[in-house]
Amino acid sequence: MTYPVDEEAVVALTRDLVRLRTVNEDGAREAPAARLVAETMHSFGWQPQVTEVAPGRPNVVAIVEGGGGPGRTLAFEGHTDVVTEGDPERWTVDPYGAEIRDGRLYGRGSADMKSGVAAMLHGVRALQLAGPFPGRVLVCALVDEEGLMLGAKHFARTDLAKGVDGAIICEPEEGEICTSAKGAVRIRVDLLGAMAHGAMPQHGRNPLPAAGRLLVALADLQDRLQKAHPAHEHLGEVYVTPTVSRAGSLDQINVIPARATVAVDVRTIPGVDHASLVERVRELAAEAGAPDGVTSELTVVDDRPCVEIATDHPLVTALAAAHEEVLGEPARYGGVPGATDGTILTRDAGIPTVVYGPGGKWIAHQADEFVEVDDIVRCAHVYAAAADRFLR
Repeated sequence: MTYPVDEEAVVALTRDLVRLRTVNEDGAREAPAARLVAETMHSFGWQPQVTEVAPGRPNVVAIVEGGGGPGRTLAFEGHTDVVTEGDPERWTVDPYGAEIRDGRLYGRGSADMKSGVAAMLHGVRALQLAGPFPGRVLVCALVDEEGLMLGAKHFARTDLAKGVDGAIICEPEEGEICTSAKGAVRIRVDLLGAMAHGAMPQHGRNPLPAAGRLLVALADLQDRLQKAHPAHEHLGEVYVTPTVSRAGSLDQINVIPARATVAVDVRTIPGVDHASLVERVRELAAEAGAPDGVTSELTVVDDRPCVEIATDHPLVTALAAAHEEVLGEPARYGGVPGATDGTILTRDAGIPTVVYGPGGKWIAHQADEFVEVDDIVRCAHVYAAAADRFLR
């Protein structure tokens, strides 16, 4: 079946979204993109629900009834925030110019994931124009995916989320149907000693040696976890990555600091128990500080589980069939190296999720980020076909 995707309009909407600098820093940056999404929904005759989940940070959700009787509820989800462009000198194009060159649309968020937002809107609109279908579709443009996923957490608590039978997360995956995503645990360890003069270390308790011992222990923990949990087919290895080590001041090198902080970004695969892992890090921190009388405090900043969906789930089979129909090639399966809003929707609302969208899998957050224009159009067609198959 052919779906009437407005191919020029989906590219134009992507460009208009990329031109909006909705960087997730200091909060309250998604509002311009949310307004554009809501205006587009209104132009389709939809009635979007706009809900602030934090000041100036609105989720936008539209309910599109199929008109073909009762049936399943499918959600499409994307986020309106982007990461910073970083050093503009590293870009060869304007990060917010949405320039099209040699079939590629360039700009921050072009792949991650304003093209996905545009494609899901126009894909669902094409489904609607193709005629009645059973059930309904939710089109969800949420905030703060690049932060603590406040938008997804808020949506997952709503009555709307309770009735969703499946969700397609429109993140860039380069044609792969991603049926799994890594878990993530972000841990902060504060090592507490006692300040003293650098010339009189016997009067203090230096947390820096404890931080060093902890870093070595974390590397050993990663090795042990990787041996206990062989690499996942799509997600690869478990990683325990220290990302922050902070103590003291270069302006006062003669002062032993009272505190050192180590932060760790742990990425897990199915089979790794997060609670046990956190307790092991807590034990390692205590052991690292013990020789110097340094105590420790551990804080779990965020905890996101691994998520997986079977390849024979109706949501996945519908998406795979649609991919083959539109692209003329068999579906390829993969995994998401990080977490997505889908992680939260599965964890907090029990919604089965799969990730599929326009853009390269590894281009996100880089300078000269781009998406192939044809990929935007293809995904809009795939979304329409996948929704039709799933709902019927």
